[in-house]
Amino acid sequence: MKTATMLATAGVALAALGGAVWWASSDHAAESNQERAALRPDDSRLTARGASIYAAQCASCHGANLQGQPNWRERGPDGLLPAPPHDASGHTWHHPDALLIRITRDGVAAVAGDPNYRTAMPIYRGLMSDEDIVAVLSWIKSRWPEDVRAKHDQINAQSR
Repeated sequence: MKTATMLATAGVALAALGGAVWWASSDHAAESNQERAALRPDDSRLTARGASIYAAQCASCHGANLQGQPNWRERGPDGLLPAPPHDASGHTWHHPDALLIRITRDGVAAVAGDPNYRTAMPIYRGLMSDEDIVAVLSWIKSRWPEDVRAKHDQINAQSR
């Protein structure tokens, strides 16, 4: 009887482990991670931290006022695109939170699936935590006009 009980307990434990692995690799985990990684432009403590990090890590290319570099849609002599603006005139708000976080953390080449894609944009994996990246992007979003923020919220809703 002890052996049967032990086998039944082991079977239940294996089934639970299998369920946990399935959940972690499924859309449920991605949705949960997306929820945690959502930008929070109304969180004043987070956006203050984001403003500080942006000033130290991003402003030298993207501009202190999010204005980006001149002619940002045209490749320079080096073949690279200049840094785009992150204000309402740019395209940042056209992308859902999860994609903005991935681009910042993993780089454009990884997100585009093209290891040969050349960009001046650093990869911040290992340099900034995901929470720091969310803080920066939340600060950027907090600077957008209400109508642009509302459109970005719709883009996020459609991406889920």
